[in-house]
Amino acid sequence: MTPGRHLGSALAYLATDGTDDEHTDGLIANEAIKLMEEKKNEPFFLAIGFFRPHSPYVAPKKYFDQYLLDKIPLPREIENDLDDVPEAALFTKPSHWGLTEPERREAQRAYYATISFMDAQVGKLLDALDRLKLADNTIIVFWSDHGYNVGQHGQWMKQSLFENSARVPLIISVPGGLKGKASGRTVELIDIYPTLAELTGLDPHQQLQGKSLTPLLKNPAAAWDRPAYTQVRRDKIFGRSVRTERFRYTEWDEGRAGVELYDHQTDPDEFKNLARDNGHSKTVKELALLLRKGLAIQ
Repeated sequence: MTPGRHLGSALAYLATDGTDDEHTDGLIANEAIKLMEEKKNEPFFLAIGFFRPHSPYVAPKKYFDQYLLDKIPLPREIENDLDDVPEAALFTKPSHWGLTEPERREAQRAYYATISFMDAQVGKLLDALDRLKLADNTIIVFWSDHGYNVGQHGQWMKQSLFENSARVPLIISVPGGLKGKASGRTVELIDIYPTLAELTGLDPHQQLQGKSLTPLLKNPAAAWDRPAYTQVRRDKIFGRSVRTERFRYTEWDEGRAGVELYDHQTDPDEFKNLARDNGHSKTVKELALLLRKGLAIQ
């Protein structure tokens, strides 16, 4: 659908007639299960990376059939949304790469289909843990390396600092721990390593930037004052963003190419950039200091 882009960054899809096991992710899941069967009687660490839902969106047709095109919920858009957004903040140019609304629904359905396909592979792994009687003594971490835009602000994929592409899924299951509880605290992916180290009684033997999440695994509402940082490169400049529980603050080229501030308490879709609002000048100053402190910007 976007022939001017290389395949790994294109809105391209294929609904195949094959089975799950014929796809790379199906092969990965089966190999992981084989390793669990071999190691079930000894300690093991297993990192399993799936390709989907990365583009191109390729999955068996049955997963596409789960989603009706006319029922695909396109993200909310408002008129003049980008008027207060710095040019550097935009990865997808022109908006939606010029796709029509029906074409956007096609691309979004394909993205959803590949998520469902990947989810089925995760399900096979969890079923294997139960079958091998490993579920009661295995820590499971489910996460993604980045979030994803599917048309919010006219943007697609990653490479932006809007909430949809900066925020990631993060689910941790600990034997004997809480079940089905969510935490509203702001954490980072660099927190995973110290968390696993503490849970398994291992000493990293070094100073870590991340912080163990075990207090939140015991009490999702526990006190927590750490923000989260994200950065992206845009040609020769960097965009850097800090997220607290209420605000997201972003600077492009240390502010020279633009600044953004969004209040997620009142504007979760990030439609109103408050960076130039006099009523938020104190917040801008505080978050600018927090950004420099966290990313050691001189």
